[in-house]
Amino acid sequence: MTCTRQKDLNEEGRKTVAKKILVVDDSISMRQIISIILSGAGYQPVLAADGPEGLKLLDDQTELILCDYNMPNMNGVDFISRVRQGRINAAVPIVMVTTESEDARKQEAKAAGATAWLTKPVEKEALLQVVSKVTRTLEF
Repeated sequence: MTCTRQKDLNEEGRKTVAKKILVVDDSISMRQIISIILSGAGYQPVLAADGPEGLKLLDDQTELILCDYNMPNMNGVDFISRVRQGRINAAVPIVMVTTESEDARKQEAKAAGATAWLTKPVEKEALLQVVSKVTRTLEF
């Protein structure tokens, strides 16, 4: 027997599926914070410690990626480029969430295919606003 929470039901009372969001960040504390925020808002976070792990976890059900810029093994721009060149969900929106704030870095990420940019530390409301806005544009 499964228990359905009220927020798991849509307006017609039908069960809804939480939007899957891939979080790629080498900082365990950032992954945990973002996961808590997303879970609390009804999203399904999937966590990756770096770009290679993120590429392995990316699938067709991923509706959004939140990605750090500075990571070991593969930086955020290289990760975005690999996602955009791949066969799995290449058009998924990608929001760069990073301490970097220079325009040159933002332009580099945009050229690679980033959809939006948030500077750390990220406020809960700002994160949820961007997530909602980006995922809402995908709904028909």
